[in-house]
Amino acid sequence: MAKMVPDVVICGFVITALLVIHFFSDILRLSLGGYYTHATLSQLVESHSNKEYSWLLKLMANCFGYSCVFVPGYLIYKYVGSTKYLERGEKTCIYTAVSMCITGTPGTELDYSESMERKPMEPLPSTTGAKTRTKSQETLLLGWCFSGLMISYLTWGVLQEKIMTQQYFNSDGQPSHFKDSQFLVFCNRLSAFTCAMVTLRIKRPAGRHCTPLYKYSFASFSNIMSAWFQYEALKFVSFPTQVLAKACKIIPVMLMGKIISKNKYDWYEYVSAILISLGMIFFMTGSASGTKASNVTTFTGIFLLTMYLTCDSFTANWQDDLFKHYEMSSLQMMAGVNLFSTIFTATSLWVQGGFMDSLAFASEHPKFIIDALTISMCSAVGQLFIFYTISVFGAVVFTIIMTLRQAFAILLSCLIYKHKISVLGIFGILVVFFAVFMRSYGKQRMKAIRKRAEAHKPKMAA
Repeated sequence: MAKMVPDVVICGFVITALLVIHFFSDILRLSLGGYYTHATLSQLVESHSNKEYSWLLKLMANCFGYSCVFVPGYLIYKYVGSTKYLERGEKTCIYTAVSMCITGTPGTELDYSESMERKPMEPLPSTTGAKTRTKSQETLLLGWCFSGLMISYLTWGVLQEKIMTQQYFNSDGQPSHFKDSQFLVFCNRLSAFTCAMVTLRIKRPAGRHCTPLYKYSFASFSNIMSAWFQYEALKFVSFPTQVLAKACKIIPVMLMGKIISKNKYDWYEYVSAILISLGMIFFMTGSASGTKASNVTTFTGIFLLTMYLTCDSFTANWQDDLFKHYEMSSLQMMAGVNLFSTIFTATSLWVQGGFMDSLAFASEHPKFIIDALTISMCSAVGQLFIFYTISVFGAVVFTIIMTLRQAFAILLSCLIYKHKISVLGIFGILVVFFAVFMRSYGKQRMKAIRKRAEAHKPKMAA
């Protein structure tokens, strides 16, 4: 019986944390006027804020929901470390789950302290290039990857703007907007996790997955926050502005790389970052001339885009750091990150009552169901095409394809949703795309120069 005490304590942490958080969520709901109504927290948040500031209250409510995962997770982590729980002999289901989260193995051979100081592992042997292909086969494969990325992400972009900005009509012809961005994030991450797990079951990659699962939670949290900020930004800025802002991601990625990984960058990377910033200024200036947005709306849109880029750049750098220190494939990374993203968003939606609101909206607007399912599948399939394209053709070819995709996305958005861009704005777009191409070419060029330099070193020594 004594052996079961640690498992009971761990379960107690989870149950107590959930009860306390649910209690405070009820208090928050009552404070917003939900005493005499059956309105959910999500509905009350929406009704107690205007358009300019509703995102801030939603953000606080979302983070409150995420604490349902973080708080018990942190308590269990500290309890396991202080009681040496993983060194016990009795291996129950709870022990296996905790061990997987903290050490990465179901029945760990490492103790707790060793798992925290694990050294980098050798990567799996690459199979890229194992099969030789003819030029025609190479061209067909490149066309397949190009088509897959274009169709997936162009469709995703068009539907993203439609869901967040356009009206849906119910059976009575009454128009309404879909408002819960977090539900879309949940759908996207659930489909991506399912897609990754199915692919892993089919491919069965060699080697054992040994990455502590909790390591994925940091990238997962920043990933869902970046997606949420991205959806919310569409309520304040146009889709072309958002697409072009993504090109500016290079700048926060470089800053995060400096902070997290202490990376050093070449001169062309700094030049491209400056050109992208100038291009974005030209575009914003040219696009703002014909708009009547208030200063609050403009500032809110820029702030949300900035937060999106910051969170997205952290995600990329954290994932890159995990690849350096642990042995895993891209699909395993996709599955791990999307697993926690699904847990985070599902828990937050449960606390706020967002599931019921979104499902009620879907039942009244059947077209929304089609759009939500399509955008989720496009997001999941697009991620698979990303990993496959990079593994076969490299990062440079992938960057060029995605840059072309961004140009087509802006063109499609302007044609479908009637966005107007001035000559100065078009010039800004060209400057940004030129900078992205220049950065890709410079990166490839510098790699070639370094390879030649390393090839000549043994000859000079001889």
